[in-house]
This record gives sequence, C-alpha cells and structure tokens, in this order.
Amino acid sequence: MRLPITGIGAVASIGRNAGEIFTNLRAGRGGLGPMRGFDHDLYTGTQLFEIDDRPEPGVDRTLRATGFLLDAVGQAAASAGLGDDLSDCPVLVGTGLRELRSAELWWRDGAPFGPERLHFGTALRERFGAADTHTFSNACSASLYSLALGADLLELDEAETVIVAGVDSITESMFGLADRVQPEPPGALRTLDVNRKGTILGDGAAAVVLRREDLAEAGETLWGWLRGVGMTCDAKHPTAPDQKYVAEAIRQAHRHAGTRPADIDLLMLHGTGTPLNDLVEASAYAEVFGEDAGGPVVTGIKPMTGHTSGSAGVLSLVTALQVMATGTVPPLVGLEQPIEEAAGFRLVRDQEAAHEVSLAQVHGFGFGGINAVAIVEAP
Repeated sequence: MRLPITGIGAVASIGRNAGEIFTNLRAGRGGLGPMRGFDHDLYTGTQLFEIDDRPEPGVDRTLRATGFLLDAVGQAAASAGLGDDLSDCPVLVGTGLRELRSAELWWRDGAPFGPERLHFGTALRERFGAADTHTFSNACSASLYSLALGADLLELDEAETVIVAGVDSITESMFGLADRVQPEPPGALRTLDVNRKGTILGDGAAAVVLRREDLAEAGETLWGWLRGVGMTCDAKHPTAPDQKYVAEAIRQAHRHAGTRPADIDLLMLHGTGTPLNDLVEASAYAEVFGEDAGGPVVTGIKPMTGHTSGSAGVLSLVTALQVMATGTVPPLVGLEQPIEEAAGFRLVRDQEAAHEVSLAQVHGFGFGGINAVAIVEAP
C-alpha cells in the first residue's frame, strides 16, 4: 500500500489549526488549564485540556464536537485544494462519544438539541454537501480504524479521494468516570514516567485527505504516504490492554506496509500516562522491535494536548507528517524518570530535537482492546 496524503487539518487545546498546534508542540507548550465547562465543586480533578470556545467559564453549549470536526475537515479539504464541495468524497469519522455532551445538556438543562444532530453526517452534509459519511465509535483508536477503512475504499477503487477524521469533546459523564477512578487527580499527564498518575482528557479533532496513488497529480501538495494500518480487537477486558494483541497490531501494520522495525525512524506513542497502558505499550513495542527498539526516536503529544479520545490517532498522525516536513521532533514533556520497560528507547525529552524521518509508526489503543497502528512515509 502506498496512498498519498494531500491535506491535513486539526484543532486542539493548543491551537486552532495544524500549524499552530505543531508550533506549540515543538515549544513544549501544553493546553492544560482550569476546567471551564463543569462545576468544580462536584469533582476532585479540576483541570482539563479544553478548547477555549465557550462564552464564559461554567457556561457550556451544544454541538462543540461537531464544530471541531467541521473545522478540521475544512482545513484538510482546503489544504488538499478540494474546496467546500465534498459531495463526491466519502468522509469517515472516528469518535469515542459523538455528541454525547450535547445530549447531556439537553437531558439536564433542556438545551435545544435534536436527535438528527447525534450523527455528524447532518452537519457534514449541510456544510460540505457530503453525501457519503460514516461515523465509527471505536474508542481511542477510532480515527485510525477509520483510516484503515479509507485506505480499503481507495485500494478497492470504491473512491478516488477520502477524508478521514477523528473528533471528541469532553463529556461530563466521561470526565466523571475518570475522576472517580483516579482518587488522586494527576497534576500533569506524564507519559512513560515512573510517577505517572493517570490520564487527563482533552478536546480535539484532526483530519487527513487520502488519494488513490494513480490519481496523484504533479504539483499536488503531498504530506506523505500511508503505507499500512494494522488492527486487532481482543475484547479481553473493558479497559485493560492486552500486550499480545497490541504487539500483533504492530506486526500487522508492518506486514501491510512491507516494512521492518529497523526501517522506522519515529515512534508516536499512544502514551496515555496511565500505569497499565504505558507499561503494556512499551512492553509490546520492545517485544516486536527487539534489538531495534533503540533505533527510532520516541515521543508523544498527550502531555500537551491531553487524551483527545477518538481523535488521538489521526492527531498524532498529523503531527508525524509535520515532523517529516520539518525534521523537528516535539519533546515528550513531563518525563523525569522513565519506566524500566522504556530503558534503551531514544526518548525525545525536555526540548525539540532535529531528526530526519522517512518512516513513522503511529499508535492508537482503546478500551475493549481495540488497537490500531499506522505507518506513514515521508514524501
């Protein structure tokens, strides 16, 4: 597989477009701040990675996730020169919770919200004329699952161009669940650190435009090539990852891409900062890569963006593409003492690092053992 990626777009707590996000990632600037949408008196934790688009603190509104999605898709389409007419272009959206926050506000406060708005297709049709839209709720690997399906559509000649996106806004029910299982709220998200306390949620959306290789035109913007996506679903436990199937997703990605661990220059971690997830991810990576585990430089963006759920995979992918374009790798901030399982990894710490990247591996792992790994190549 070798599919051109011709457009990118993203919004997150640290920026309202892909370029601004990457600038802040390189500088090690995060978006963690006092939560704006929920009552501080009801929860132990009071910090989140939120996009600042509310009228005032404590005043929430409906359709925030939809707005983030439209923004990211619009950026990606413009980047690829597609304009605002996507009537002939399938749009595949990965998400964890869709518009659940809007449903919460409707149920509790009577905020106006119709059931037709639960599906992102309504807004995509109104804004872009998109007639072929699909939403996949595959937890935190949802956007990379959507990437795999987009690649399949192109490989089977079912489409010429596909937009793949991911989006989630923080819902109060999801935040409440996380708050209850983290009695000591983490002051920071510290991926791979011995003293990591847990994850912190974030708002986010990201999108990429994929084309069929034989239709790529001379002079067309090329951010990179999608080489392969590996996926597994172990369904072993509601939340805990299984190292065997995380490792298999990595191996499968390489089989589809026709690459080997020794070929990889950059690893973009899923890196949630939770005790078990970081342990399993590091162990599975070391298992598959073996003596090559010290080859790629290793980083992750969640300490600066928060865990953006369904959008996390494609947001990391967009970051990897920008690393390839600039030769600069953002740091894994907040990492003071790496876990033993990460010993020997080439971790990018404290500040950005110059590194030429030809092949990058991007991780996305979700609740229920839904795992996805993508491999992308520099243009």
